[in-house]
Amino acid sequence: MVLLRKLINILAPPAYQPAPVPIRSRGRRRKIAIILFLVLLTALTVGCGAQPQAETTSTKPVTITVFAAASLTEAFTEIGHNFEAAQPDVKVIFNFAGSQQLAHQLSQGAPADVFASANTAQMQTAIEAGRVTDNAAQTFVHNRLVVIYPADNPAGLVTLQDLSKPGLRLILAAADVPVGRYSQQFLDKAAQDPAFEADFKDGLLTNVVSYEQSVKAVLTKVALGEGDAGIVYNSDVTADIADQVSRIDIPDDLNTIATYPIAVVSDTESPNPSQNFVAYVLSPAGQDVLAKFGFTGVP
Repeated sequence: MVLLRKLINILAPPAYQPAPVPIRSRGRRRKIAIILFLVLLTALTVGCGAQPQAETTSTKPVTITVFAAASLTEAFTEIGHNFEAAQPDVKVIFNFAGSQQLAHQLSQGAPADVFASANTAQMQTAIEAGRVTDNAAQTFVHNRLVVIYPADNPAGLVTLQDLSKPGLRLILAAADVPVGRYSQQFLDKAAQDPAFEADFKDGLLTNVVSYEQSVKAVLTKVALGEGDAGIVYNSDVTADIADQVSRIDIPDDLNTIATYPIAVVSDTESPNPSQNFVAYVLSPAGQDVLAKFGFTGVP
């Protein structure tokens, strides 16, 4: 401020000066003073104006990846949308595939936050691989088997016994796929039931033309007419495919109740959002969506 006063005095000298300065020298001094004044004024302006700005932070949603059995595709897609609406700071990405494929991916170190399997065997695989903590899994829903066939019924199916008819093209899931394992259990029960011929199981297996790696692959092939029949979950026969396939229900005494466990992956980087998603699936809101798609809730 002292320097500023001096510059002002130079620019506007007092009315009385005992020794007048020559005009030429005075003009040069005035130019220098003006330049110095402008430099100082600029420095003061910048210094006063450079106030620290408040930090602006844009909170991006936390993303969690859910590995889920293929049979959960429709139900979990809707649950994911509902969960994101309730938790706008979380985004859910799904990886839908056969449970055995998902368990293998987890055992190979694939990053994930939640695993929902269509049976306990594949959840156990994830546990043994160290990706899920023992006793962390919770059963969240059940499912059951049905036989499906193309809507035009080219093989003329009427009863379960017709599955062993010679020449019928049957599509099943592979034995390591949960629905494939459940299908084998159905065949074992049918083989012991007097309502079926003694060679029913052998005849049915002879008719298998394809073993698929997911229940959705079985459903798709039958809907496209690439097979005369297939075994899928009740939840797979949704409204959007009801005009393409028909069904034969399997009685309770021959059916197998599919158990679906869910767990947070032990090395998740987002434990709280992941646990919140699991809690939402188990909540009445999540269970209502699962029931809507043909699953049976947990008591």
